Amino acid sequence: MQFSGKSIIITGAGKGIGRATAELLAARGAEIIAISRTQSDLDSLRADIGGRSIAADLASAKGARQAMAEAGTCDMLINCAGTNVLESVLDMTEEGYETVMGINLRTALICAQEFARARIAAGGEGAIVNVTSIAGHRGFQDHVCYAASKAGLEGATRVMAKELGQHGIRVVALAPTVTMTELAAEAWSNPAKSAPMMARHPAGRFAEAEDVARAIALLLSDDAAMITGAMLPVDGGFLSV
Repeated sequence: MQFSGKSIIITGAGKGIGRATAELLAARGAEIIAISRTQSDLDSLRADIGGRSIAADLASAKGARQAMAEAGTCDMLINCAGTNVLESVLDMTEEGYETVMGINLRTALICAQEFARARIAAGGEGAIVNVTSIAGHRGFQDHVCYAASKAGLEGATRVMAKELGQHGIRVVALAPTVTMTELAAEAWSNPAKSAPMMARHPAGRFAEAEDVARAIALLLSDDAAMITGAMLPVDGGFLSV
C-alpha cells in the first residue's frame, strides 16, 4: 500500500498513534500535513519525515477551523487527536466533560466538515478515518466522557458515510484497544487494572501505536475502496470474545 502523490492531514500527529501513522504513511510516499498542539513535537516530526506542520489549539472550535483552513485541500484526513480526563460517573465535572467531548468529538466533526467541504469544491473523492476506541463498546471505570465521545464519533461516522458517499468520500472508524501511548499509560499503569484487561485479549497483549498505524493505512488504501460507514476494531480480539 503506497501513497505517493497523496496529501494526508493528521490531527494529533505529534505523539502516539498520530505520530506513528505520520511516520508510516510518509515512508510510503505521502505528504503529511501534521496538526498538533506542541510545536516541539511538530518540529521533531518534520525533521524526521518532512511535510508540513500546523500548531493549533484543537480544543477550540475556532482553532480547529483555522488549522484546517491552513491545511488546505488534501486527499485524506485522519482524525487522531484525542484526550481523556479520568472521572467516574459520580465525580464527572463540567470541565472534564467539555475537555473530552470538545477535542474527541467536536473537533473531529469540525475537521471532517472542513475537509469534506474542500474535497467537494475540488470535485469530490477522498477518505476520512476517525480514530475511536473499544471504550465506546465496553464500560471501563472512570471513562464515562471518553466512552461517550468515542461512541458518538462512531455514530457520526455512519452519518458522514451516508451523506458524503455521493461525493466519493469514504468515511470509516477504527477502534483500537489499549494502545501503549503516553495517554494510555496514565490510565492503565496500575497492574491491578491492566492485568485483567490484558487477559481478555486473545492476542495476549495491548496494541502498539504501529499496529494501529498499519490498520489506518489499510483503510485509506485503494484495497479498501468498498469499505465505508464501518468500524474496524484493532483490539487483538477483545470485542469478539
